[in-house]
Amino acid sequence: MHLLELKDDGEFSLTGGIVDDNTPQYAILSHTWGNDEEEVTFEDLKKGRGKSKDGYEKIQFCGEQAARDGLRYFWVDTCCIDKSNNNELSEAINSMFRWYREATKCYVYLSDVVGTKALVRSHDSPSV
Repeated sequence: MHLLELKDDGEFSLTGGIVDDNTPQYAILSHTWGNDEEEVTFEDLKKGRGKSKDGYEKIQFCGEQAARDGLRYFWVDTCCIDKSNNNELSEAINSMFRWYREATKCYVYLSDVVGTKALVRSHDSPSV
C-alpha cells in the first residue's frame, strides 16, 4: 500500500510500500472519476508531474482536509496504485474494501454535483 504523505510545505509525496503492521493513520478519498487523461496517476507523481491535470484538485483537497483533521497520510486510488505492476494492482483490488474500512477518515469528493464546485463529506471510520 502506497500512501501520500503531506509535507510541512503543503506538498505531498508517495511513500514506499507500507506493510500492514506499520500502516499509520490515514484518510481515504472516495470520488467521481474524470477523463482518464485528466486523472493524476502513480507514474505522474513518481515523475513529479500532474499538477496541471484536473484530477490534481481532488488530491490536493484530500491532503488539505486530512491536515485539518490532524492526519499526515492519505490515500487516493487514482495515484496510489502502480497500475503497471500486475501484482500490486491485484493486491489493491483485493484489499480496497479493507483499506476503506481501516481508514481513520473517509472523504467524499463529488465534482460532478451541479451547483457546487465540489460536494464534500467527511466520515469517521469506526474502530476496527
